[in-house]
Amino acid sequence: MRVIPNDVHQTEALVKLMTHFSWDWVGVVYGDDDYGRAAHQSILEKAKGKVCFAFEKEVTHYLDHVDVDKQVKDAVDTIRASSAQVVLLILKPQLVEKIFKLMIQTNTSSNTIWIASDSWSMFGPLTKIPDINKVGDVFGFSFTMGNIPGFEDYLKNLRPTPGARNDFIEEYKELRLNCSISPLNCSVDELLGVVDLREVYSQRVAIYAIAHGLKKILKCNETACNSNINFPPWQLVESIRSVNFKLDGTTHYFDDNGDFTDGYDLIRWKKTDVGRIIEVVGKFLLAKGQVELLNEFHELNSSVQVQFKCLKSCRPGSSKSVTNNSCCISCIVCTEGTYTDKYDESSCHKCPEEQHSLENATECKTFIEKYLFWWEAYPIILLVATAIGIILVFTSFIIYLTHRDTPVIRMANVKLSCFMLLGLMVSFISVIMFIGRPNKPLCQAQQAVYGLSFTLCVSSILVKAYHTFVTFMRLNPSTQHHLKKLYKPLINVFMLTVGQGVILLFWLIFDSPDVKREWPETGMVKYVICNEGSIAGFAVMHGYIALLAFICFLFAFMVRRVPQDFNDTGVIIFSMLIHLFVWLCFIPIYINKNQTEQKHIVQASAVLASSYAIILCHFVPKCFLVLWDLSGNSNSSRMGRLSRHVGHHTEGTDTELHDQGQMTLTPGIINQGVEEDSAESVQIVSTLSSDDTTSPVHTVGLSEEHRDGTIN
Repeated sequence: MRVIPNDVHQTEALVKLMTHFSWDWVGVVYGDDDYGRAAHQSILEKAKGKVCFAFEKEVTHYLDHVDVDKQVKDAVDTIRASSAQVVLLILKPQLVEKIFKLMIQTNTSSNTIWIASDSWSMFGPLTKIPDINKVGDVFGFSFTMGNIPGFEDYLKNLRPTPGARNDFIEEYKELRLNCSISPLNCSVDELLGVVDLREVYSQRVAIYAIAHGLKKILKCNETACNSNINFPPWQLVESIRSVNFKLDGTTHYFDDNGDFTDGYDLIRWKKTDVGRIIEVVGKFLLAKGQVELLNEFHELNSSVQVQFKCLKSCRPGSSKSVTNNSCCISCIVCTEGTYTDKYDESSCHKCPEEQHSLENATECKTFIEKYLFWWEAYPIILLVATAIGIILVFTSFIIYLTHRDTPVIRMANVKLSCFMLLGLMVSFISVIMFIGRPNKPLCQAQQAVYGLSFTLCVSSILVKAYHTFVTFMRLNPSTQHHLKKLYKPLINVFMLTVGQGVILLFWLIFDSPDVKREWPETGMVKYVICNEGSIAGFAVMHGYIALLAFICFLFAFMVRRVPQDFNDTGVIIFSMLIHLFVWLCFIPIYINKNQTEQKHIVQASAVLASSYAIILCHFVPKCFLVLWDLSGNSNSSRMGRLSRHVGHHTEGTDTELHDQGQMTLTPGIINQGVEEDSAESVQIVSTLSSDDTTSPVHTVGLSEEHRDGTIN
């Protein structure tokens, strides 16, 4: 057991001293013995992240070593060359003396602050070195010191009795005063000069600890002891280990290792006219783990500040970084997702789940959800475009119903056109579902509503294109007859739409679209989007519509030479090309992981573009013809254009177009080699509704019963 703290606390106290005065750029010189190396390693470990070492020099511990002076000089040169103004010396007193004398010779240490290890912090002869005041401030730690009442008077009056000899005093004088060399210095009065009365305080504490242990074993009170004085030594040891007593206002007790826990005294070598004296300026208390200055020495906090520091204080939002123990600490800005909210944090803290931070952040914040808000610019544009589209659809529907008996509307097939308008109306409405915060039902409805509605529209166009193809394409009569049997407009549209419905049903059952909060791995924004669920389902749905559109394009392209008055091949080709082009442009944005926030915007725009392509190509021109070009829309005008087309393809034959719409060919023109497809192309007018009462002519075409050359 010891009445001093464990040695492991010494290095902790030294590091706390450095951090208390903000000495973070320090040099260290240590001995190559076990004590010096162990203390050096302990200092490095405890100072990591708090103190940076400008240099680390090792000096031989042995005074008779052949290179001792050379190594000391190298250490002094390193101290002089370094920018560090604080130097820790973990050396025996004799080596410290050599260093001080070299520094005094060059007068280069007046601004240096020296930190003393316990091996020389209380070594009196060092305080008497000539010109010791030229050395800078010296700080260190000693074991707790105090004054022993009456001890100074005891030393003053310590005299051997006349004719007697005190061998203890003689031995002490010889050891401390070298009496054999300088007998003049060996008076008894010199004891007061060489004995530090405070240093022996720990002996007093030890005696009190033993006394309290004996008192406990012997069960003593203020007047007597009641127990047997015959006890084994181990019992006294156990009793002393458990004592807890107060002396001079301080409580003393042993820890589990048998060491006192009272801490250390912080000392400073104070300058005087005759050298230095050692004074206590503060304490290091183990319980608090902090250096505390005595009240009368608080000015030291400002007077011992160094000019050069390795590190300025790291502000909140950054942390201290140490790559090794011999370089400066640098302030590292906290990266995204980390933060510090205090000064000089050793590391940045990770943000909790569902929170994030930007660089150099002092706190974490909840992610900002991003989606198409109703009040933002682009959603407003989508709403305006949708409203205009719905108005166009509704207006077209009214015009088609009002003017359903006109040739233009009849040729457009009113029933199929109404299905197209219904699909377009729902398709425009589906755009609204892309605005606002998504939820699972809304995500499912986005795809299902658009998929079914646009399939209905494209299916109706496909049926129209198929009818034109079968009517005007030059085919084998038998093949053409069989193809005509497949033309069942309502059934065809229904079956094609049901096919899309089956695709959507499987998609929604097995891997339905759902809400997804996607973070682009940077920033404070998380995008709330609709995840398509099964990519295969998403691709098949759009692929099905694209396939129908492509087939429409093929049918219309193969009969593109038919007069536009009698079919929609031109507008079908153009509208389907627009649709295919729009969705092809959508693919690269959709598969690009960095375009997360653009996916729903692009898809809504693609829906609008496809819908507008159809309404503007198929309906708006016809509505214009019906309302503002009635003369060109008359039956006679249309029949005139048909006559010119047929005349171009039957050049060299006799034809006659009657006012009632009858066209007569010279008998035998088929046998004379006139192109059969030109004759058959006249069948276009058969697309007029059979209930047309405004014209006496219901069909114009070549039939088996009119091979005499008259086309009805």
